[in-house]
Amino acid sequence: MKQQFKSLPAWTYTSEAFFELEKKELILKNWQLVCHLSNIPDPGNFFTFDIFNERIFVIRSEDGSVAAFHNFCSHRGTKLIDEVSGTCNNKITCPYHAWGYDFKGNLIKVPYEDQFKDFNKKDNGLQSVELEIFQGFIFVKLLESEMPSVQEQFAPYIQEIEQYRLEEMQPLGRVTMRPRNVNWKQVADNYIDTLHIPIAHPGLSNLVGKSYGAEVSSNNGYIHKMWGDGANIRKDNLSNRLYDKYLPHMDHLPDEKQRYWLYYRLWPNLAFDIYPEQMDFMQFIPIDANTTMIREIAYALPDERRETKAAQYLNWRINRQVNNEDTYLINLVQEGMNTNNFKSGPLASSEVCLIDSANKIREAIPISRQELKPHESEILKMNSEI
Repeated sequence: MKQQFKSLPAWTYTSEAFFELEKKELILKNWQLVCHLSNIPDPGNFFTFDIFNERIFVIRSEDGSVAAFHNFCSHRGTKLIDEVSGTCNNKITCPYHAWGYDFKGNLIKVPYEDQFKDFNKKDNGLQSVELEIFQGFIFVKLLESEMPSVQEQFAPYIQEIEQYRLEEMQPLGRVTMRPRNVNWKQVADNYIDTLHIPIAHPGLSNLVGKSYGAEVSSNNGYIHKMWGDGANIRKDNLSNRLYDKYLPHMDHLPDEKQRYWLYYRLWPNLAFDIYPEQMDFMQFIPIDANTTMIREIAYALPDERRETKAAQYLNWRINRQVNNEDTYLINLVQEGMNTNNFKSGPLASSEVCLIDSANKIREAIPISRQELKPHESEILKMNSEI
């Protein structure tokens, strides 16, 4: 008998108690992307990142190194930096009582220090956060876990990624935040759902034709990879035709990557979209069981050619249309999950990324194996007993 693959039960997309389990077991124990090194090029440059009730910032030191810290003062817990990005001059200064820290997190200034009994500045520095830099991108991990490094997770695709010279890229704009009134898994599932491409996205489908594919990485499936080749573009869409016309040759890429669109999903809530002329990341930030914030920014290698600028704009146009189509669809799916009668559905054997994603969640949070929703007040307790 062939194995039947099933989606997660609908209640896991609506339950606030289950969402609390996801926060700890799926999100905070895995690597979260803050920014690119090019976002903080000079000493004192910082970039902040918020997720749930955690506040983080990364900062560049005078020696060029980068560190990550919890964004609060050791004195009274005051939030130190209240901007997305910027520059600290000479030191990090608390806006409440002017405690000062150097860029390595050491406490260096305490007004009225003589009034603190048995006080040692060395014991009151900033709290550091585990950090990793991968291909120029800065990642942090908020809770201890056995999750491999980002480098190890991407190991099967390193040679492919290195062709794009991500470390040398510069931001094309600022971080944007796009709210969605759906569970975060709806956004993540949709990203790796390949069967809807020819039905829901005529523009994208015309761009890549039947070349769109998906696979789960060979090293325990840490990466979900999707791709499409626009070399044989169907020219019945204006943006597609113009993109194909204006996109110039990229000397750093081999011939087979000149029209290649590449997508990586890093478990559980990060997407890398890599194109010949640029790349961007999309981070699916869970807010509550029914709300997600999509955090994104684009990067590109320095290239002043007018054709490249045109291709980047057309890329944006094509993907904005895809995004509008996806937003409509994930809202419909979330509505279905909120009904009383839908439980879970079958997955096709070709839906390898969706199958892998559901299995990973069932392994991390055993209560998700239960088809019928437990009482909301019992979910945390039942999960701990399985």
